[in-house]
Formats: sequence, structure tokens, C-alpha cells
Amino acid sequence: MADIANVYKADNTRYEKMKYNRVGRSGLKFPAVSLGLWHNFGSRDNYDNMKQMLRTAFDMGITQFDLANNYGPVYGSAETNFGTIMEADFRPYRDELIITTKAGYDMWDGPYGDGGSRKYLMASIDQSLKRMKLDYVDIFYHHRMDRETPLEETMQALADIVRSGKALYAGVSNYDKEYTEKAAAMLRELHCPFVINQRRYSIFDRTIEEDGVKEFCREAGVGVIAFSPLAQGMLTDKYLGGIPKDSRIGRDPRFLRAEALTEKRLDQIARLNELAAKRGQTLAQMALSWVLRDGDVCSVLIGASRPSQILETRTVFEHTCFSEEEIRKIDEISRETFEA
Repeated sequence: MADIANVYKADNTRYEKMKYNRVGRSGLKFPAVSLGLWHNFGSRDNYDNMKQMLRTAFDMGITQFDLANNYGPVYGSAETNFGTIMEADFRPYRDELIITTKAGYDMWDGPYGDGGSRKYLMASIDQSLKRMKLDYVDIFYHHRMDRETPLEETMQALADIVRSGKALYAGVSNYDKEYTEKAAAMLRELHCPFVINQRRYSIFDRTIEEDGVKEFCREAGVGVIAFSPLAQGMLTDKYLGGIPKDSRIGRDPRFLRAEALTEKRLDQIARLNELAAKRGQTLAQMALSWVLRDGDVCSVLIGASRPSQILETRTVFEHTCFSEEEIRKIDEISRETFEA
């Protein structure tokens, strides 16, 4: 018999707590803040903490959960854990959720578990749906450019996945301007709803501006969702007093190494932290507000290791106005070149 005391019931005021932005020129809307399951939802992580983070997110109006086939570790475990929580807590709310997944990076042994081939993508969507206990995902992304596979093959696979009902929309991730432009044209010809490019974007990483993707997506009516908006945790105050043992560097240095926190970088972080305090924000809050500042990015994709980090983002979409002096100061601090 189910434990009635532990049956999840979502907060009735959740939609009053979040802003929802249109995704490009589509009819879809994203919450200004979305939750990514890249880290902290794998086989080595605490299940009760995962469940509480997802509950916390949805209770504050975060309706989008972003995954990929190889999120973990181990590969696939984030989708498996999400599927278990989906079944236990979120089944009644499925139509209120945007659930996304991706394929494109290394997933299984052999030549068919990586890249952009039709074989890989078709097999991957089926595996992902099974792990997540879903009939469909809202968006299926190709996770990266694959210059060894004809783009026409990859886009045809995405279109067929959407046509089959296994995904409602198609997206791309980590695509540059050339590939985004070509993908958009191909999917338009295939009458496939292409709505989003997911790219890394933060105060410290502005490649999306420099390579023209942000401008192209704005003009073409394609949405942009930003991942790593906190630069793997560097755009927070957590490293100003040293490296905490429970931080990402302390637990898993694959994506951010201690040597990245040079004296120069820490000085930049400290000065940005001071600027954020003058705005009445934490550095993390200011960094997220900055990504959302001009309306070109429809959602910031956050990661979290505990519910309190999700709660910290509650007001970031209310503070996206920056003065010219604040923008100038952020640019000045963040774009200083490091001495050799």
C-alpha cells in the first residue's frame, strides 16, 4: 500500500513564481530557469536528494527537465533515475512538463554508439524513452556537430523521430552558426518543428556571441537555451575561500580543475561578487540574470547538487535590467586577458 504521507502534490502557486518565455517564434514556452540533470543524478548520487531537487524545482515553476542519453555516471543512469522519480511523483503532471533528451556523444561500445548517424539516433531515442518510462519527449536534440556524418542524414533522422511521435520538437546542441543555419533550412524543408539550439553561455564564455549563433537564432526565430551559465561554478562565491570538499572540483574534477582557479581568475570572481552585492544579488544570481538580460536567451539551464541551490534562482528573471555602467564593468572585469 502506498505511503500517503509521501505522495507528492505540487505547490498550487507554482506558476505564480516563474516567468515563461516564448521559444523563438514557436508556440512553445520555456521557464526562465530550467533544471539540467547533467550532474548529481547518476548512479553514484543520493536518490532522495534527486527527488527533492526535482520536487523543489517544479514547486517553484520550473517545468523543464533536461537530460541526455549519457548523463550519469554511469551512462544512462540519470535517465533511469529520472524515470523512477517520474513514475513515482510526476506522472500526473506529465502534460505540464517539458522533458528533453539528446544523443550525439559517446554512449555505447562500437561504431554505432556515437556521432550523428541515423542508426545511432534511432536506437538512442528508443533507449532513452525506455529508461525514462515515457511515450515521448518534448524535445530531442542532436547533441553535437558530427562532421563525419552528412548533416542531411542527421536531420532526416530528427525529422523522422518527430514524425513518429517519439518527440514533439527537434533541437540541436553545440552547433555553430554554419551548422545551425544549415540545420534550420533542412528541417524547414522537412516540415519538422526545429525550435532550439542549446549552447554554453556565461559571463566568462561568450563564444555564442562571437561566432554569430546568438544573432542568427534571433533573426531566424530559433530559441536559445544556455547551459553552464555559472561557468561550472566559477561564477559563484564558493571558491573565494578555497575549494570546498563537496564542490564539483572536490568531487569530480573532470569538468573544472583546480588549476583553472588562477590568482587572476579568483580576482575576477571577487570583483564580480562585489558588483553583484551592490545589486542586491549573489554572484550566481547576477550571472544568471546577465544571461537573460536581452531576451535572446529564453532559459538558463542550471545544475544543482542540493535544493537550496535551486531556490537561490527564484528571482533571477526579475532582475535582468542592468545599467550601462554595470554592463561596462562586467565586460571590463570578465574580458581582461590573463598574463602568460
